[in-house]
Amino acid sequence: MAEKRFKYVILGGGVAAGYAAREFANQGVKFGELAIISKEAVAPYERPALSKAYLFPESPARLPGFHTCVGSGGERLLPEWYAEKGIALILGTEIVKADLASKTLISAAGEIFKFHILVIATGSTVIRLTDFGVQGADSKNIFYLREVDDADKLVEAIKAKKKGKAVIVGGGYIGLELSAVMKINNLDVSMVYPEPWCMPRLFTAGIAAFYEGYYANKGIQIIKGTVAVGFNADADGEVKEVKLKDGRVLEADIVVVGVGGRPLTVLFKGQVEEEKGGIKTDSFFRTSVPDVYAVGDVATFPMKMYDEMRRVEHVDHSRKSAEHAVKAIFASEVGKSVDEYDYLPYFYSRSFNLSWQFYGDNVGATVLFGDNNPSSENPKFGSYWIKDGKVVGAFLESGTPEENKAIAKVARVQPPAESLDQLAKEGLTFACNI
Repeated sequence: MAEKRFKYVILGGGVAAGYAAREFANQGVKFGELAIISKEAVAPYERPALSKAYLFPESPARLPGFHTCVGSGGERLLPEWYAEKGIALILGTEIVKADLASKTLISAAGEIFKFHILVIATGSTVIRLTDFGVQGADSKNIFYLREVDDADKLVEAIKAKKKGKAVIVGGGYIGLELSAVMKINNLDVSMVYPEPWCMPRLFTAGIAAFYEGYYANKGIQIIKGTVAVGFNADADGEVKEVKLKDGRVLEADIVVVGVGGRPLTVLFKGQVEEEKGGIKTDSFFRTSVPDVYAVGDVATFPMKMYDEMRRVEHVDHSRKSAEHAVKAIFASEVGKSVDEYDYLPYFYSRSFNLSWQFYGDNVGATVLFGDNNPSSENPKFGSYWIKDGKVVGAFLESGTPEENKAIAKVARVQPPAESLDQLAKEGLTFACNI
C-alpha cells in the first residue's frame, strides 16, 4: 500500500484529539499537514456525555450534538469542519504498530502512515472482567462504557429490558453516574463495590455518606465490601445472575462494569520513557523521543503546583493538555517557547439533580460544612482538605458558578487555615472571602 505522509499526526480520536485539532487550526496549520487517526468511526466527541445525557429516556444526547469542542462552550467540530480546514480524519483505522525511530505507524489493514511530529492521544481502555478470567464475564448484556458503540448497545438493552434489574459493578464515576441514569430509566438498580464507601479515591467517608444515602432514598440498593466473582447466564447466553464473593446472588437483566481504565501505551513500550503507568513528558508534553508528544490520560507530566510527576484521567486535563502541547509545538518551530503547563486538578460529576466540583489536592485533614443530609430538599455542602496549615483542596455539591469559582481559587491560592473548627463554621464563606 502507498505510504501517506503528514507533517503532524494525532493518534487517537477522543476529547484530546478534538481540542488538539482546534488548536492546530488556531495556530494556522496548513491544508493537508495534519491527520487524526482513530479506530472509532466518528469524529472526536465529548466522551462524558456517554454516561449522562446519552442514556436519558427523554431528549437523549446524540451525535452530532456533542462533537468536540462543545463541552467547554466552544464551536462544535463536525466532520465538515475538518474537511474545510484540510485536516484528514482517518476513522475506523486501528494502528497496530508504531515505530517512533522511523516515524512510522502501521494499521491493522497494512496502511503505512509517516509523520514528522506525533501527538499521542490514545487515552484509556476499560478494564474488563474477562481479563481476569471471571466466570461468565463474557455473557450477553454485560456492558462497559467507553465509546459511542458501547453506549448504543446499552441503549438497546435498556429498551429491551424495561423495568428489569440492573447491577452496576464499581462505585466510582461510572458506577455513580450509571446507577443514577439506570434508575431514571425505571430499572431496579443495585450497585456493588469492594471499598468501604463510594468514590474512595476522592470522597471522604463524610462526603460518600451523603451520596450513598441519597441513592438509597432513590431506591438504589448499595452493596459494599464485596466483589462480583461470577455470572450465570440463561440458555441464550444472556446474563441472569451476579455471584458475589460474600455468597449473595443478585438477579440481573443488565450488568454494567465500571472498575477503572488503563492508559493505552502498549504501542510505545520500550520506545519512550514511562512513569507512573503513563508516558513521561515534560511541562510541554514532549516525551523522551524528539518530535513525539503525549497528552491526556496517557501523559505523566510535572504537576507544577505540587512539584511532582502525576498522571490525570479527566476530560478537563485532556482538553487543556492537548491545547498546551499544540501551542508548544508551534512555538518551538519558530524558536519561541510557551509557559510551562500549570494545571489545577479539577474533577466534576452530575447525577440526578446533583452536581459537584472538586479542585486541588485531596490530602491531609478534612472538614465538612453545610447541609449534607441526603433527605434535605435542597442539600448543599462541601469539604476542605488542609495540609501543613493551608487549604489545598475544596469540594462543593450544588454550588453556583460563582461559588465554584471561589473554591477553585482557594485550591489555587492555598490560604492558611487557622483552625479546623473555625473553617467548618465559616464553610463556604471562607472560600467566597478569598
